[in-house]
Amino acid sequence: MNTTTATASERILKNLDGLTPDLETLYKDLHAHPELSMQETRTAALAAEWLRRAGYEVTTGVGKTGVVGLLRNGEGPTVMLRADMDALPIEEATGLSYASQVTSTDAEGKTVPVGHMCGHDMHVAWLAGAAALFAQELSPWRGTLMVVFQPGEETAQGAQAMIDDNLLTRFPRPAVILGQHVMLGATGDIAGSAGPITSAADSLQIRLFGRGAHGSMPQASVDPVVMAAATVLRLQTVVSRELAATEAAVVTIGVLQAGTKENIIPDEAIIKLNVRTFDAGVRKRVLAAIERIVNAEAAASGSPRKPEITPLDRYPLNLNDEAASQRIADAFRAHFSPARVHHTGPAPASEDFGCFGTALQVPSVFWFVGGTERETYAKAKAAGTLHELPVNHSPRFAPVIHPTLETGVEAMVVAALAWLAS
Repeated sequence: MNTTTATASERILKNLDGLTPDLETLYKDLHAHPELSMQETRTAALAAEWLRRAGYEVTTGVGKTGVVGLLRNGEGPTVMLRADMDALPIEEATGLSYASQVTSTDAEGKTVPVGHMCGHDMHVAWLAGAAALFAQELSPWRGTLMVVFQPGEETAQGAQAMIDDNLLTRFPRPAVILGQHVMLGATGDIAGSAGPITSAADSLQIRLFGRGAHGSMPQASVDPVVMAAATVLRLQTVVSRELAATEAAVVTIGVLQAGTKENIIPDEAIIKLNVRTFDAGVRKRVLAAIERIVNAEAAASGSPRKPEITPLDRYPLNLNDEAASQRIADAFRAHFSPARVHHTGPAPASEDFGCFGTALQVPSVFWFVGGTERETYAKAKAAGTLHELPVNHSPRFAPVIHPTLETGVEAMVVAALAWLAS
């Protein structure tokens, strides 16, 4: 971080302590009132009102529930900061005083519990804090700050929905796009790297067709339960036997559904699976292997119909721009100290954040902020039990508020100033 950037960050962040109580209140409110993907009307309204009070030009309803705020401060680059807003259909089990008790109706019309078990409430609070701090101190920076509160990250809909709603033409073209995510890690620490940072993800539904019969007369059936079981087992060999040890992929079967009664062989079975990859060639080979195995197992079972393979959603591979990543890493090390800034390999989690940089053809950088109490994390790491700590999408996932809240705000301010400091 150069002297100008360091001075600018000091001047802007001097107001963080006074703002933190309001940000904590906002965070707890969001946590207690989560909303499903593409239904984030209350969250969006809170974000929009926060920006209006800070003096931003605010546009709502971008990509259905997205919010875009612009703060123009003279000649200079435009920097886009992004936070996602949606929660998950998970019943919270944290025991927090501000835990969610919310239920809602999902896209299929089912009543489901809703919880912020991926930390997007923290992301909203981070961006709200950074936006307010930039508005309070205009003299240390020049340019335009573009803050984007995005819907529907959990369903891979929101970024593309905002792009389809003419995000590219309605708002200034940014010089860089920045985002961050709270993850398992010591609170107050930051981790990132250039190149691939989160995996590509493909979710598929496979419908296998059999011929139903009485459970006492299996000879009259083509049993889709056995077909599905054989398919699930064979799919486990895609990674273990078709990829080299140096190639990375994950194939997870999350849903296996068939039948209604123990003495009825059903007509069909449903498999839903998820694939994570870090390389376009590996992705192509894995998806082709899945299709080959599914069709072959159905044929081996004498299926009366070819299986139906339906894509459910897809996340892009997120690639951090090398030059922009280095600029941010230098700024983070100068601000936080090198001991708190870590290099990390690609995470198998997935994000639609990369859609923005791809669509706009500008550099983007995404990094992680630890949200686990430092002593807890250190003890688990020493004991080799990090895998036992609650992670994103766990019903027990709950980032510690302090200093996770302050660290995320600081990181957004420092990263943006790497372009905006005057």
